[in-house]
Amino acid sequence: MKYYIALIISLSITISCAQSSPENKTGTWLTYSGNHRVSEKISINTYAQIWQYEIGENFNFLLLNTGINYHISSKFTVTISYGFADIDSGYNTNTAHTFENRLYEQIAFKHKIKTLSIDHRFRTEQRFFNKPESNKTSHRLRYRIGTKIKLNKNLFIRLNNEILSTIENDINTENRFYSALGINISKSSNIQIGYLNQKKNKLNLHRLQIGIFIKTNHIKKNNI
Repeated sequence: MKYYIALIISLSITISCAQSSPENKTGTWLTYSGNHRVSEKISINTYAQIWQYEIGENFNFLLLNTGINYHISSKFTVTISYGFADIDSGYNTNTAHTFENRLYEQIAFKHKIKTLSIDHRFRTEQRFFNKPESNKTSHRLRYRIGTKIKLNKNLFIRLNNEILSTIENDINTENRFYSALGINISKSSNIQIGYLNQKKNKLNLHRLQIGIFIKTNHIKKNNI
């Protein structure tokens, strides 16, 4: 029960804060994430995300991503990945879009503190932007820490915080905090509905995030 109370308080604070956002709008992040196991050591990621400046309208960002994971153990995974992005950085303007090709390398690690599961994600990104006036290359470092708190068989709370540092002429830092209520649809899929706070370039943005997360296993089992 205490987790439900905490969630209600969190949502109340979110609605309150959203009104003082520099955009004065609550936007959306819509996410699909798939993990497809093809062998004992290898799995494939598929990922898509759409950002909107306002709920249901005003396009901001589209990312399509795929990657290969190598599972060193049940706790350690390394990943290489490629992504393509369509970016509209102008809010309520008709500016030309920027297109991005993105490579990243990642190490993921998970462990427990008593009964609490903790996961860590370290990522390096190489970002190649095709802008209307010029091309540009950027590098970014990312670290995310998160946890999943089981409420019952079907419900859980997901929390994570990520720091992103872009390295160009100087270092620009961004922070993303995410909290959500998760609903298990099956043993291999869930839906998460939550709040994401993005602090970037002196902006304090508030986003409703809705995501679907799916795992599939294509390993052929030996017949007994």
